[in-house]
Amino acid sequence: MAWRSIMISRPARLRREHYSLAIDQEQTAFVPFEDIAVIVLNHREITLTHPVLSACAEYGISLFATGTTHHPSGVFLPFLPHSRATRWLRLQLNLPRPAAKQAWAAIIRRKIANQATCLRLTNRDGAGRLESYERRVRSGDNDNLEGLAAAFYFTQLFGKDFRRNQIHFVNAALDYGYAVMRGTIARALVAHGLHPSLGLFHASEQNAFNLADDIIEPFRPLVDMFTANLPIPDDGVLQPETKAALINLLNVDVLMPRGKMSVLSSIEHTIESLARLYDGNDKTCLELPDLIELEPHRLEY
Repeated sequence: MAWRSIMISRPARLRREHYSLAIDQEQTAFVPFEDIAVIVLNHREITLTHPVLSACAEYGISLFATGTTHHPSGVFLPFLPHSRATRWLRLQLNLPRPAAKQAWAAIIRRKIANQATCLRLTNRDGAGRLESYERRVRSGDNDNLEGLAAAFYFTQLFGKDFRRNQIHFVNAALDYGYAVMRGTIARALVAHGLHPSLGLFHASEQNAFNLADDIIEPFRPLVDMFTANLPIPDDGVLQPETKAALINLLNVDVLMPRGKMSVLSSIEHTIESLARLYDGNDKTCLELPDLIELEPHRLEY
């Protein structure tokens, strides 16, 4: 399974050489395409060849481009053929509303539970209050406990004056980490034949990633916990090494029903369980991550 996340922050030329990505800089580095899950292009003087784009599609690699703020501004997703794509589209469109609402409630309960864990692991107060919110979430979350929990959680984690709409180093780090996580989830949805614009809860006609925005929710506290431990630089600018570390969160462990695994693997398991939800309308089959200490996944041979 692909596991490498690559960020390129200096001028480079990317080309395909047989089964590897060749990165030409002062020297040339070679990375097998089959090992790569994500590539982030973080410099304006990076060029790449058409065969590289074709390889990204062939191997199911998410290719992110960054804008003037050096935050992900676009993602190239593989248009992977799927043997039953039309069937999955019908199942998504025909999912009964009660099943969608119950699945959304399960997602929100896990998100709030992970927020409570995040507060505990970062030695903040308020985990008990979040657990109370979690227990009260009902089908569809009509009481908007997700919103109530978020308003309380962010001020506990980042201070009483913190707001998500501020121009601030913390928000820059959160937005960067969320964007990478969101694009990676969209890639997994496409790979499994699911249409990322058809959400369980999110339903904006202008959003091509409604379903990714549903699935990302329990993964967000992972980015939050990492960001809460970051020292804020004097200039308030997100440095390349911090961006690389945010991308590398895809390779830390979370706890899934089948045991500890990397975030990349857990996304695959979550999407597979989502496919079973569509196929059988059983929200109990949805497999979602539990937040644990931030530790890199160890490859076993």
